[in-house]
Amino acid sequence: MKKDIDYYMNLSYAYSYKRDLVEGGYTVWIPDLKGCITCCDKFEEIPETINDAKRAWIGAMLEDEIQIPEPSDISQYSGQFKLRIPKSLHKSLAEQAKAEGVSLNQFCVYKLSK
Repeated sequence: MKKDIDYYMNLSYAYSYKRDLVEGGYTVWIPDLKGCITCCDKFEEIPETINDAKRAWIGAMLEDEIQIPEPSDISQYSGQFKLRIPKSLHKSLAEQAKAEGVSLNQFCVYKLSK
């Protein structure tokens, strides 16, 4: 099977976005397609805007005969892992979580995402 632009456009690539607090609008990118990044003014525009960027990015890679990665398979990840930390750090994190009124797990997920 020839992997043309339609083949890649029909694959489900995850995208990420971040609100631009300085310029306004949103920055949107596809992590699996390094360099596939775009901007839009409104949240509702994200799907169409990233789809346009994806098409242009894939087209350029095909034209230059550069290998295009397929979407990452996240099914191999459970979303859980064990982490050993010093007791003093555990205490500090637990106290911060309590002050925020959230579980330690929620607080750590928040901290890790930053």
